[in-house]
Amino acid sequence: MIRFLVGILVLVINVLYRDRPFPRFYVLETVARVPYFGFLSVLHLYETLGAWRKADWLKVHFAESWNELHHLLIMESLGGNQKWVDRFLAQHAALVYYWIVVGLYILSPRSAYHFMELIEEHAFHTYDEFLKLNEADLKTQPAPQVAIDYYRDGDLYMFDEFQSCSVPGDRRPVIETLYDTFVNIRDDEAEHVKTMVACQQADAQQIFQSPHRPAAIPAGREAVAQS
Repeated sequence: MIRFLVGILVLVINVLYRDRPFPRFYVLETVARVPYFGFLSVLHLYETLGAWRKADWLKVHFAESWNELHHLLIMESLGGNQKWVDRFLAQHAALVYYWIVVGLYILSPRSAYHFMELIEEHAFHTYDEFLKLNEADLKTQPAPQVAIDYYRDGDLYMFDEFQSCSVPGDRRPVIETLYDTFVNIRDDEAEHVKTMVACQQADAQQIFQSPHRPAAIPAGREAVAQS
C-alpha cells in the first residue's frame, strides 16, 4: 500500500513534468514537506493529551520541514510555480497526502516513516539524475540568493538539526553556482533518508534524539556545534 501511494505520486510527476524540471521539482517539494507537518500535528496532539512527550522528535521534524521549505523557495525563485495549474496540482496533492500521512502515523508510525523514506529516496535519485544530465549548464549559472541565505548565511543551527545522523557543524556546503545548489538539495535528501531510517528502528523511542543534544556530540566537538 505504501509503495502504491508513492508510486502514484512518482508516476504523475514523471509523466506530467517529463521535460519541465523546475515545475517538477516545485511539485515534488510542495508534497515532500507535507509528511513532516503530519508528524508534527500528531506529536502535538499526543503531547496535548499527555500521551507522549518527546521534544527531540518535534525539533528534528520541524527542522526537516524548514529544510524542505527552503528547497521549495529555491524552486519558486527558479520559476517552478509560475503556472496556475502547477500550483493547483501541487497544493491539492499536498492536502491529500497530509491526511493520508496523519492517519498512517496514528496507526503505524514506522509505516509513515517508511513512506517518507521512499519519497526522499525518489527525490535523491531525481536530483542526482538531473545533475548528471545538466552539469555543464548548471555550473554556468549563479546560485539563487535564497539558497545562499540558507546554506551559508542563514541559521545553520536549523540546517544541522535535521541531519540527525551527523555531527553538527560537519557539513558546510559550497554554494556558488546553481550546480552547487542542486548538489546540496540532493545531499539534503540523503540526510532525510537517514533520519527516516533512524526513526523506524525498534528502539527509536528510547534512543532517537536531536543532534544538538550534548550526549549526541562526540567529546571535543561541543565547541564546533555551538559556533
